Amino acid sequence: MAINVTQLHPMFVGEIRDLDPHDPAADARYPDLQAALDRHAVLSFHGTPMSQERQVEFCGLFGTLEGAKTDKTILQGKERLKHTLADVSNVAPDDKLFGKEDRRRMFNLGNMLWHTDSSFKRVPAKYSMLHAHSVVPEGGETQVVDTRAAWEALPEAMKTRVDGLIAEHSILHSREKLGFYDFSAEERAALPPVHRPIVRDHAESGRRALYLASHASHILGMEVPDGRMLIAELMEHMTQREFIYTHHWQVGDLMVWDNRCTLHRGRPYDDVNHRRDMRRATVEDDDPAMEHRDAA
Repeated sequence: MAINVTQLHPMFVGEIRDLDPHDPAADARYPDLQAALDRHAVLSFHGTPMSQERQVEFCGLFGTLEGAKTDKTILQGKERLKHTLADVSNVAPDDKLFGKEDRRRMFNLGNMLWHTDSSFKRVPAKYSMLHAHSVVPEGGETQVVDTRAAWEALPEAMKTRVDGLIAEHSILHSREKLGFYDFSAEERAALPPVHRPIVRDHAESGRRALYLASHASHILGMEVPDGRMLIAELMEHMTQREFIYTHHWQVGDLMVWDNRCTLHRGRPYDDVNHRRDMRRATVEDDDPAMEHRDAA
């Protein structure tokens, strides 16, 4: 029996209510889930909080999981979650909320910029799976953009102009936009920039997609100001209202998105006074076209 998918946005996002990802029996429906994800680019599920082990197990159906090394490279200290889960929360290992001036809080503010997960890594992200253990009374939504639809809506002249261009991506660049310059020489060396095409093919849907966001610093072969103006123009186009879906979180929600053809951001909330415990598992990209693009 096929799974039932309700499309939540005119262009993308599928909601699945007749399958419980917490139940290992759901693993047998992986082919149907993969087909739904290929079509809708984003899937959402409702349920109750799952264990770290089960989240890792379920996400692992979709490919090889990356280790959540970036935050730990920059924000050294005791880990709250398994190394395969990224801690997208405002909760310290001692279960207290980050203080207003906490370095971890300052770094995490970058998640409120439009981005694609791990585009700055040597091996970028293919899928992300974000799971809510606790939510806030107001704010804290996640917004997602369909960059396939955004590509298709570009004027033909702009498509011709940008096809084949390469952007440099760096986590340092996106954080420095917010005034977070507090990186040591060792941290900078551990997170070198990489080069990525700004238009990529999404083979599973047979469509093309724009691929750039806050980590994209500049465009190779262009004067930096010109390249940044072009990036800003494309970002303005992609983040028009008609391309955006907003997810209002409930405890136990699970959302999976395809980083190759979406970008996303978290929305502001009172992170000093309210607990928001979100945990992300991430599948590595396996597209050969994305390999060996380290910056010189």
